[in-house]
Amino acid sequence: MIKNAQYIISNPDVTSCPQSTLPEYAFIGRSNVGKSSLINMLCHNPKLAKTSQKPGKTLLINHFLVESRKTKDRDNVAQSQEWHLVDLPGYGYAQAGQKQREALKRMIERYCLMREQLVCLFVLIDCRHEPQKIDLEFINWLGENGVPFAIVFTKGDKLGKVRLLENVEAYKARLLEEWEELPPVFVTSSETGLGGEELTEYIEELNEEMSRPRDLEMTK
Repeated sequence: MIKNAQYIISNPDVTSCPQSTLPEYAFIGRSNVGKSSLINMLCHNPKLAKTSQKPGKTLLINHFLVESRKTKDRDNVAQSQEWHLVDLPGYGYAQAGQKQREALKRMIERYCLMREQLVCLFVLIDCRHEPQKIDLEFINWLGENGVPFAIVFTKGDKLGKVRLLENVEAYKARLLEEWEELPPVFVTSSETGLGGEELTEYIEELNEEMSRPRDLEMTK
């Protein structure tokens, strides 16, 4: 469970990002996919990431320091974890000029390829729509470049349970036309909190996996 989250810094390029060894989890998606609202829901802070009715407002790489606590199964002791949550600019904003779109594309690609601290990139997809070319192209680019990622369907409250399941399964089927194995998939709603706990637990599990080698070295 996320206990605290605070804004740290915004930068125009990966080379200016914090020089930290903390694991990093980035969120990205098409403009107006509900990225900021999802981040605020996960962090239990409606004012953490700036939300807007106008798409294309996030133009920088935004870092947040997050503290979460997970109860150990063995001795029931609360374990604290610190990590960075990163809010990346949305892609495919049609009203942006060609020069700005190219600059944002370069910023995103440089971050994905060069940021060694990146553990997982969460690609947000609006569950109400059929697979979009721009999303599929970006997902395939991630696969071609070996960038670890998961898919997060947003706005799950906007559809009934049956239609929601149908849309998600249809999207998976479309991906399996080109992928042998699917990445982790989550269904969320910033309005109802759907999927928030599962998404946070996944991040905490990845953090634990990363900490195990260091723990072993310390015991030698």
